[in-house]
Amino acid sequence: MLVDFSCAPLPSSAVIFEAVNTNSSHDRGILLSHFRNSSTLKLELFPVKLGSNKGDCTLQDITMLIRRVLQCGVTALKSHRTIHHSAQWRSPLVPIVVEQTGRGERAYDIYSRLLRERIICVMGPIDDSVASLVIAQLLFLQSESNNKPIHMYINSPGGVVTAGLAIYDTMQYILNPISTWCVGQAASMGSLLLASGTAGMRHSLPNARIMVHQPSGGARGQATDIAIQAEEIMKLKKQINQLYAKHTGQLLTHIESVMERDRYMSPIEAQDFGIIDRVLVHPPQAGQDDPELVQKEPPTAICPSPASATEQSPPPGTNPPSSYKPEP
Repeated sequence: MLVDFSCAPLPSSAVIFEAVNTNSSHDRGILLSHFRNSSTLKLELFPVKLGSNKGDCTLQDITMLIRRVLQCGVTALKSHRTIHHSAQWRSPLVPIVVEQTGRGERAYDIYSRLLRERIICVMGPIDDSVASLVIAQLLFLQSESNNKPIHMYINSPGGVVTAGLAIYDTMQYILNPISTWCVGQAASMGSLLLASGTAGMRHSLPNARIMVHQPSGGARGQATDIAIQAEEIMKLKKQINQLYAKHTGQLLTHIESVMERDRYMSPIEAQDFGIIDRVLVHPPQAGQDDPELVQKEPPTAICPSPASATEQSPPPGTNPPSSYKPEP
């Protein structure tokens, strides 16, 4: 049962579970929720198993619960079970795409709809949870077809080295060609994923930024433990340098010197460095075979000196005026 109540906009958000017992063999729960600055309360009764016994659920109980919630500014009392919204819950809502099918409407969240088009988005810091999602999508797309290309869009400041290497290894493991695209930024581990796409299929949009640097971290504890951590991070540094050298074609010594500090690059500089292959403005238009590329600026022409210009100019009177017409 779902009942809507109108009220004044409330200042905060909360979800309250009140466990009550009816004459039936199952407990009943009251779910009272509202949204920030909303004027609607939603009350839902549903079966729950909370192990409490508070008597029959009557209209008076429901009315008292609503009154107590409004008086307390939608904060749970000690006898209530409260779920506080996490920061992730407060994140912007994911858009839903609704498609018309032969059996009616079918709704997808935007990322699931893009996955149908073999598009994977690596957005935000790379950690174990992001890595697990990206790896699962890569394996799923390979199970559907092991020769169709996969498009990976990257907008990441980097993250955990082991999580990024897990994505990298999966990209190298599957048989599909992987096209990488940098939108916004590809820094740290994000730049390695950008460079690890299939050769010739690594792209960037013209206003993105790419950054490479050596791994960083910290350790505490006994001296022996700190030495172990320092040795491990040096191994990771050497391993990552070798991966950059493999995918960019640069010498290992040059990679080591570049990655000593943060090195920011424009897409053109990243193309010269070997991280990407092309800088695109937009995909192919109708009737065109190739996308529009960002062309490198031509070298500035050297202006001739006044003396040389005087020497090369013909003497006056040798050239006829523009209105001159020879006689027949």
